[in-house]
Amino acid sequence: MSSRPTTQFLVGALVRAVEAQGGMAAVLHKGEPESGSIVVQLVEKGRNHGFYERVTALSGAVELTPCGPRNMDQPFEMMEYIERRVRSDPDIWFVELDVAEGEQLAAAILCAA
Repeated sequence: MSSRPTTQFLVGALVRAVEAQGGMAAVLHKGEPESGSIVVQLVEKGRNHGFYERVTALSGAVELTPCGPRNMDQPFEMMEYIERRVRSDPDIWFVELDVAEGEQLAAAILCAA
């Protein structure tokens, strides 16, 4: 049995932290609860700042890496990206965060584990 927190636990902690900061969080796609990948979409006051995926670097460190479409002004492209990733990996989680300093908050929770 691993002492590593599950994906579902990390997503739940992230959602609670965002709400505690006065922000809003929404799980756009719920993936595999034990070890699914996590992608966060960062939004602040309705303005999209991009997608970031939780990845393990070659050094073994966990980090958030930018991913997804570059043009965040096109909602169709963003939805198409999510749908394409879910088709290729149904275990993946997508979480939208609308909070100030969302990248720092997400990194503190998702990369510290």
